[in-house]
Order: sequence, then structure tokens, then C-alpha cells
Amino acid sequence: MNGSHHNRCRVMIRDIVLVRQPVSMCVPVGYTVTLGVGAEGTGVLHHQWFTDDLREVTGATEADLTITVKKTQLFVCRVNDQFCNWVFSDWVKVKVLDVDRSDLPVHWLGEPHIAVSPKPQTVRKGAKVTLRCTAFGIPTPQYHWYRNGQQLDMTGDTVRIDSTAAEHEGSYLCCISNVRGERWSEPVDIKIDQPDILPPAVLTATDKVALLIGNLNYSHHPDLMAPIMDVHELANLLQQLGFRVMSLLDLTREEMLAATEKFIQLLDRGVYGLFYYAGHGYEHAGRNYLVAVDAPKPYQPENCICVQRIMLNMQKKHTALSVVLLDTCRKWYNQDRIPSCIMPMGPIGNTVYGYATCEDAEAFEVQDGGRSTGIFTKYLNARILQSKKVTHVLEKVSEDLDRDPLVTGKQAVEIKHTLKEPRSLADPVQTTGHTRELRLRDVCWRQANELPRRKRLMFLCGVEVDVSFSALYSNVLVAFATIKTTGARTQDCTVTLRSVPAMEDIFSGPGRSGEMDSLILNNSENADCTLRLCGLQKLMDSLVIKVELHYTNVDSNRRQTESQQVDIGEPLVASCKLCRRTQAAKKREGSAQTMENILNHRPLQHQPTAGPRRPFTRKAECTAKNAAARSNEPEENDENELQGFLS
Repeated sequence: MNGSHHNRCRVMIRDIVLVRQPVSMCVPVGYTVTLGVGAEGTGVLHHQWFTDDLREVTGATEADLTITVKKTQLFVCRVNDQFCNWVFSDWVKVKVLDVDRSDLPVHWLGEPHIAVSPKPQTVRKGAKVTLRCTAFGIPTPQYHWYRNGQQLDMTGDTVRIDSTAAEHEGSYLCCISNVRGERWSEPVDIKIDQPDILPPAVLTATDKVALLIGNLNYSHHPDLMAPIMDVHELANLLQQLGFRVMSLLDLTREEMLAATEKFIQLLDRGVYGLFYYAGHGYEHAGRNYLVAVDAPKPYQPENCICVQRIMLNMQKKHTALSVVLLDTCRKWYNQDRIPSCIMPMGPIGNTVYGYATCEDAEAFEVQDGGRSTGIFTKYLNARILQSKKVTHVLEKVSEDLDRDPLVTGKQAVEIKHTLKEPRSLADPVQTTGHTRELRLRDVCWRQANELPRRKRLMFLCGVEVDVSFSALYSNVLVAFATIKTTGARTQDCTVTLRSVPAMEDIFSGPGRSGEMDSLILNNSENADCTLRLCGLQKLMDSLVIKVELHYTNVDSNRRQTESQQVDIGEPLVASCKLCRRTQAAKKREGSAQTMENILNHRPLQHQPTAGPRRPFTRKAECTAKNAAARSNEPEENDENELQGFLS
């Protein structure tokens, strides 16, 4: 009897029972939340909270954890007693949304509250459609979608339709619920645009190719915000129009030259070519210059890219339509200097320039705390899907911008063209008679846009992890790791990712917006870990993803780590070898720019910048109007002359 009683005591000492688990939730950024566990055991119980990388939360040693959240994180609590026994709670996810919370009730108790509502959309047949409805809630709400009153087999906060057809048209709404209540979104319509009946002699393209470059993280000049979303959204819209799109962020001068060379190689007779740039720029002697992210301070024309050279090379390919769209400033400087040596070509025709602003004027980007956009690109993206002559579309963009009170009298769109035919960006592609050229172009294109294949990794402990990939831009890849199955002897599994070589993520960190993070959130598919790989154009060799699995061994109750490596080669634009431009190309550039190198220049004094405000506008770049009298070179000048108007 005594021995039996002693054994029962040992059982009681060994057991710690969790009677209350923490719950996952979705809350606004800056919101204060409390996570809590309830446990029963022998003697005094101790608590310690951890984040998703198993780092201790400083000072979090109570059953309840109260924090003010700044980003989406996972949390877990360890409960232990004086006999060295412990148990972990369930992992919970605190999802944080950086969206407007002004209409959130003052005494909110956690009932579902819609933060992002779905938007009505009109799309072309076969286009992609995404509907998003995201709600705050404690615990995290569940989602149920309906079309025309019929429940759909979709339970996430996002509905994605890869190729719209007639059956996808209708009224959509979402029911959001948790234990505290239920909310319904407003119904929104998805309409399939039926194109107008085309006349017998329809204008067609043999192919459509677009190069989009957005420069925002400058080494020596003020950073920008708008190109992140502007380039991403424009790329998606052009893909809907049938364009092969290469979208690139943050290129040096050499990388910009290499990218435009690859772009020109994809052009041919009958092709529609579109070049778009968002970033710092200026105008000199009738030439437009684009400022690379590595341009010195102050920079000279030889540190930048001349747009007219790109256009001339496009025209030499006898494209059926050449379009250049520039969301950048056109401030003049030093008009007495010898102009760039570019010989004009004959009137080839079917060439369109769309400038965000007129000569000797700035272009503005708007930042209101939730979204950053160039004003020109904002209205361009709203119109670009229209099946109208491209110049008519740009005229509508000009009218929209002229009505915007933020830039009235400050920015006006300018359109130049030699369009001889009513060409539209929505014109269909007709490859008859051009199949050989198309086949060669297709091989080159696929090489630069093929994603690494999904990998299923089996670890020794019996855990299976899926590693998949998504392209945000042609030089920004996101890797996702998802734990698919856990082993019989493992628990509390987490996974981390890193790359070899390390591809610096320059789009996150203090002072950066969360817009790139929101793009990953929309594509994460509930992944357990994500890794953003930036600047793929700089990759010289194969890229290796190291996958580390962390878990608790059930037998030993110890945390253990296993790792595997996945070689994904040279993904996306890395396969184009932009970092290995030929010596012959460099020699040609040096010869063409001899006229630019004969003068020495003095820097312009930098103008002081005003403190940040929201909302506010910032010039993509400008130079003082009397710069010619003081300096031979342009200089950054982050003035905020519209702040008084906006405050």
C-alpha cells in the first residue's frame, strides 16, 4: 500500500495540465492584446513566453502576456514547475494589419470587424481576379464566401480566380464569424467585360513585351516609396493585356543598361514594346535621363540612362507600337551645356511618349500612411485596361490628374506621339507568319521567368516540409516553407529559411512601408515561414535555400534542429546574367558618352528637407530653377512645397 501510494504521488508531481489555451487573433497595428494560459500542477508554476524563433519575450513570466503589437508573430508559452517538468501551450498567431482602424469601436471586445472590404471588379475573360475581405477579431475570425447566394468552397480571407469565365460572374459577399459574433461584407459584383465587336480589319501585334523599372532605394539620394506598388500593379495589368512583363526594382546603371539590352532583344517587327520607369530623373537639352540607384551625388549624365537612346533602339526593331511611360521629374539644368550626341531618326511612326509631367516640372508621389503611389501611375493603372487608342487612354489619364487637387497647377501630363494607326495596348496577338521568331523569343522569355519547382523535404524525425516559390517582381522571389506532416515523436515544430548567398532584403526595416509585406501576405497561403530574396540580378552562381526544422523530441523533451538545403539554381532574372555585360557593350557605351566626359562639374548645395507629414507629396526629383547659374549638375532637392496646402 505504501509503495502504491508513493507511485501515485509521483504521477501527480509529473503532470502539468493546461486547462486554458491562448487563442489566435487578428488586430490592428499598435493595438494592445493579452494572451493567456491556464495551468494546473503541483506546487508553484512558472511561465515563460516565446516568439516564433523561440526567443524569450523579455519579462513575460506570467500566465497572461500583454503586448502592443507591431507585426504579425507567433507566440507560445512554456509552463514548468519546481520538479523540472514542463509543458508548452499551443502556438498562436497574432496577425497584425496596418490598415485604417478609425471606425473600430472604442470598447471593442473582439467581435469580427471588417478592416478590408472586397472591391467590385470588371475584368476581361480569362483574367485573374482576387477578392479580399479581412477582419479584425479575437479569436481570429473564420471566413465563408458566397456567390449569388450559394456558399463557395472557400474559407480563407481571399478568393482567387486564375482564369475568369462566364460562371464566375455574379455578386460575391463574405460571412466573417468567431465566438463573439458574425459580420457580413457588402455584396460586390464581378463582371466579365465583353469586348466590342471588332471590325474585320483589326489591328494586331505579333507579340507584346514590357520592361518595368522602379528605383526607390538610392545610395546617395532621397528614397522613394511609390514604385513598390506602382510597378507591381502595372505589371499585373499589362499581363492581363497579354504582355510578357519583366518588372525590376532598384537597378544600378550597369544593370539598367543590361536590362534594356535584354528588352530590346525581345523586340521584333510587329511587336508591341512598352518601357516604364518610376524613380528619380531629370531633363537636359531635350533629353530625359533616368537616375540609377548607385548614381553619385551630384551625378552627371554619364551616371544615368538616356531615355531617347532606349526609344531609338526600340524603333530600330521596327516595332508596330513603341510606348515609353515615365513617372519621373523633368526639371532642367544647365541649358548651355553641349547636348547629348544622339542622331535623330526618320519618322518611323507608331511611337508614343507619356510623361508624368511637362518640361521643367516635378512629378509627385503621394504618401498617406496606408499606400504610396505616383499620381501619374495611379491614374494610368485605373485606365490602362481600356480597349482604346493608347493616346486616348493617356488623354483620359491627363484629365484625371488635372482634376486632382493635390497637384493642380503643379503637375500636368504631357503626351508626344507619331501614332499613324489607332493602336491599343489591348490589341490581340496574332502570331501567324511569325512563329519562328515567337518560338525563339518564348525560349528566352521562359528562361527569365520560370519559378523554381515546389520541393517536398522529408526530415529524419519524420516531419515533411513543403518549400514553394512566388515571384513578386522579376528580381524579387519569395520562398515559403509549410509544415505538411509532423512525426510521431515530434511536437512544437517550427521552420526557418535563409539563403546562400544571402540576398539582402532592402524593402523591410525601420522607415520602410509595409506594402511589400502586404504583397507577401496575399501570396503566403498560410505558410509557416517566408523568405524574401531581393536583387536577383546580382546573383553570380546558384542560389541555395537552407531549411532548418526546429522541434521538441517527445522522448527527451528537448529542442532539436535538423537542416536540409535546396539548390534552386539561378531563378527568374538571374538566369539572364545581367551582372555579366560584355566588354564590347561597355566599350560601345564609353564611345557614345565621350561628349559627356569632357567637362568637370561643381556640386549644387543640398537643400534642407522638411520633416515628414501624412499625407504629403514628395517630388521624384527636382533641381532649383537657377541651377544653371550655380552649377553644371542636377542635385536632389526633396522640397515639400505642397505641405502647407495639405495640412
